[in-house]
Amino acid sequence: MAEATAELGHDPEKCEAVFRKDHAQTRKSLALPGCKPEEQEMPRYFCQDNPAVYELETTVLDADAGRILLEQSPFYPGGGGQLADRGRLVSSRGVLEVTDFEVTDRGIWHYVQGTVDLSANVLAQVDRSFRDLMCELHTVSHVVNALVFQGFEGALVTGVQMSGDGTFRMDFDLPGIDNDRLQQLEAPMNEAIKAGYPVRQLYLPFQQASAEPGLLRSKALTPPAQADGTVRIIEITGLDRQACGGTHLASTDQARAIRILKIENKGRHNRRLKVGLQGSE
Repeated sequence: MAEATAELGHDPEKCEAVFRKDHAQTRKSLALPGCKPEEQEMPRYFCQDNPAVYELETTVLDADAGRILLEQSPFYPGGGGQLADRGRLVSSRGVLEVTDFEVTDRGIWHYVQGTVDLSANVLAQVDRSFRDLMCELHTVSHVVNALVFQGFEGALVTGVQMSGDGTFRMDFDLPGIDNDRLQQLEAPMNEAIKAGYPVRQLYLPFQQASAEPGLLRSKALTPPAQADGTVRIIEITGLDRQACGGTHLASTDQARAIRILKIENKGRHNRRLKVGLQGSE
């Protein structure tokens, strides 16, 4: 995608075409640098408003070739460095494990092994422990991001990836920085986690979000707007706020303490932090 983006420049039509193609191929919600927000649309997921809802009875709208479209889905399909949810669909005909997701303009398709009666209601069950882990990792990644952003003159994120083992990595644009200074942020990061800052979501018009310094924190990606032209913002009240589409805890003190496990130089500009939750190393 990086090569394609470089070739596209700021042509909205080409950006849109490649965005839709890549979106279907990777089965993730992505945004391309240089594409105007009105050329893209970020779906609003049930799980964004209800991250602690792990079961939802819903209706099958369509099914074909090992995939099922539900009227409403509790699953997070992946994106923004956060892994897709795990779970299953339970119906009168049995249990179907969900193996993957695809987001289209019709909604979230759920890839399964098996078939289901189109007239049936199903109980969509999210793997609670895995969802909780992703919420925990995503919340503490915002804390890490906040302290690096504040401590290093607005350093931007160049990449992030969470893992199922309780660790995540974040890459920052930090040329010429002594890695020891980054390591010293571990203690204040844990103080912020322990402080119990409330976490909430809000929606701002895209132009307002673009104009507020620090809300659009990624160097590589610009988040597409919602259907109503707004951008979802995650605010850790009193600490940080930035655009984000993932799931989070309700308060920072619901997360475990962290350790900065490793700091690597990835080229002249990038510094990669590998961070682990307490007990995950």
